[in-house]
Amino acid sequence: MSSNETPQKATGLHVGKAEPGCKKTDPMLVIDHVKKSFGGLTAVDVEHLEIPKNAITALIGPNGAGKTTLFNLLTGFDTPDTGTWSFEGTSLSGVPSFKVAQMGQVRTFQLTKALSLLTVLDNMKLGAKDQAGEGIFKSLFPRFWKKQDAEIEVKAMELLKRFKLDTKKEDFAASLSGGQRKLLEMARALMTDPVLVMLDEPMAGVNPALTQSLLEHVLNLKNDGMTVLFVEHDMHMVRHIADWVVVMAEGKVVAEGPPDTVMKEQAVIDAYLGAHQDTDLGVITGRIDTINEEESK
Repeated sequence: MSSNETPQKATGLHVGKAEPGCKKTDPMLVIDHVKKSFGGLTAVDVEHLEIPKNAITALIGPNGAGKTTLFNLLTGFDTPDTGTWSFEGTSLSGVPSFKVAQMGQVRTFQLTKALSLLTVLDNMKLGAKDQAGEGIFKSLFPRFWKKQDAEIEVKAMELLKRFKLDTKKEDFAASLSGGQRKLLEMARALMTDPVLVMLDEPMAGVNPALTQSLLEHVLNLKNDGMTVLFVEHDMHMVRHIADWVVVMAEGKVVAEGPPDTVMKEQAVIDAYLGAHQDTDLGVITGRIDTINEEESK
């Protein structure tokens, strides 16, 4: 897909007016009164938020808006002061991060978490769920886990080929570029067969030559039936792939809606876009020109 092509957007995602806390027709995540403070600073104060199923939702806002903190709370990496949230109708309040992942809600990190001194293939295999060899007793006897391990390796290689990392399978993860580590982390997340994938700034620090590849992979997640929630600062990327946009500022949700309309709201311009409201940030950062130059070759 060319970066100039507009992917088909999901519609009919909300009920009534598109505004902060609006109801969704088929929500996957429902968040109520979630608040988190650090000292005297309120990092997250979300009264109500629903994330639509089978769509790509972008979570945007200035640095310090609370986006990553909200990710940490929803995935069990941090504990809120107050509030509840549910995933496909099941409460996740107090559920540890590894159980959240086992339930089908996985995330990547702004700073990638690849295990540097393991090979790319071994990093992938670690992502598989319910491995018999993880038990102390069964790990001593290969007959309990060898067949499953072979099946996991086949699945891992299929994903590495999809993300064009198969030629790196024996390389240490430390040898990968920043963009390749982002691809590895996304591929490893898919080893758990998730239904919701949460990506924390998937384009940050990525060589512009890999930006288009990452965009296509994010779009493919939705095409494969997954729901995507991602944090991103590049408004061109958000406009291109997001079906729905949630805007945070000072810990609160200040706007929601389709990308083409929500970015014209004054609250969004004041909180985030500022002087760049009429310009794609992809142009300002040089990403779009670089992508177009690559395509013209």
